Amino acid sequence: MAKKQLKLGAFFNFPGHHVASWRYPTTGANRVYDIDYIKELALTAERGRFDMIFFADVFGQTSSSYLANSLKLDPLIVLSAIAAVTKHIGLTATATTTYNEPFQLARKFAALDHLSKGRAGWNVVTSGNEKEAYLFGKATHLPHANRYERAEEFVEVAKKLWSSIESDALVIDKQSGRYLDLNKVHPVDHEGQWFKVQGTLDSPATPQGHPVIVQAGSSEAGKELAAKTAEVIFTAWTTIDDAKAFYRDVKDRLAKYNRKPDDLKIMPGVYITVAKTEEEARAKREELNRYISPAIGLEYLSNFFGIDLRDRDIHDPIPTPAENSDKTNPNTRASIIKEFAERNNFTTLRELYEHIAGGRGHLELVGSVEQVADVLQAWLEQEAADGFNVMAPTFPDGLTDLVDLLIPELQRRGIYRTEYEGTTLRDHLGLAYTSSQLQTSTIHR
Repeated sequence: MAKKQLKLGAFFNFPGHHVASWRYPTTGANRVYDIDYIKELALTAERGRFDMIFFADVFGQTSSSYLANSLKLDPLIVLSAIAAVTKHIGLTATATTTYNEPFQLARKFAALDHLSKGRAGWNVVTSGNEKEAYLFGKATHLPHANRYERAEEFVEVAKKLWSSIESDALVIDKQSGRYLDLNKVHPVDHEGQWFKVQGTLDSPATPQGHPVIVQAGSSEAGKELAAKTAEVIFTAWTTIDDAKAFYRDVKDRLAKYNRKPDDLKIMPGVYITVAKTEEEARAKREELNRYISPAIGLEYLSNFFGIDLRDRDIHDPIPTPAENSDKTNPNTRASIIKEFAERNNFTTLRELYEHIAGGRGHLELVGSVEQVADVLQAWLEQEAADGFNVMAPTFPDGLTDLVDLLIPELQRRGIYRTEYEGTTLRDHLGLAYTSSQLQTSTIHR
């Protein structure tokens, strides 16, 4: 019997996932807006046979003199450039449903899917940062429950638009002068609580039918939305027992939407520092942590806890996260971090920020190739995860370590591909094609 295969995303967060990665001597901190550098990293990830490159995105982050990754480029534009130099790796960008419109995003992701020949993924999020409202001329931020209602309808409308012109509607018969088969054009006529949309997209259905739908989040509303609409879910857990409970919970919800367990891949985040020996890996981690100044560490924690900790002493006790005024939107990540601190007997702010400096509440693995591979394999085989969204401490070194050290060990164990299975992101993830593509999907498999 063939072994279950691990799915891996390369989470690109420049100049690295560690909060002080920009200070590390070999990090390309001055090249994060350099397309040649970004292409090099994309080709490294493709050499490692990653399923996809994943870009997070959020608006309205406060720029800081200490925190480098609050400044970033539009991921859809970056991925369009990457599509031109890669052939196989999936290309997933985050885009919010709170401050966009369905036609606008459906059109952009359709373009990426066409130009990449079927490698696009959309990480569907709702905006949690209240400052985003001000950037879009809004006086107030939508409550959490309303954001999820809007998100559900947003995805529904986007899917209608993606199927509004069938993939084989283009006749292009030069002799007869017939370009388009109008019988295969299905104008959208949608009127719901949040959107009123009439018309079609201005391109046919994409090579995948529509981009792979990814969703990040672990709240009750988030889990239900994922069960109904998502094909990949990106989440954060630090223990295998918690991850297994989440895995069962979400997979069990699929049946009521007439979906099978394999229709949704659960891929928690994992922050990995790997080396040939455990001692070498721990030395790498300790060196990176030495670049965390108190100002960086305290500002970093402030963002998670919803409390201004910048004037605190680094030896002060760890506070209780601020309660969200929106009761439907618990501060899940802060709670995970607080529980992580209690489980590991951390008592001071410094102890905590040094231990979440890269993982941000996700699983952190530090060790030899074999030790890291053991954990990933255990989570896969015990149904705690279908794969992982992998967070490199620094770029390019951290990514190169994953590709040159860890990936060969996973391949040796028979739980990771040695070659891509097909040409599209759906092929890589083992996801079904949408109904509009069933008649042509064989050309992608």
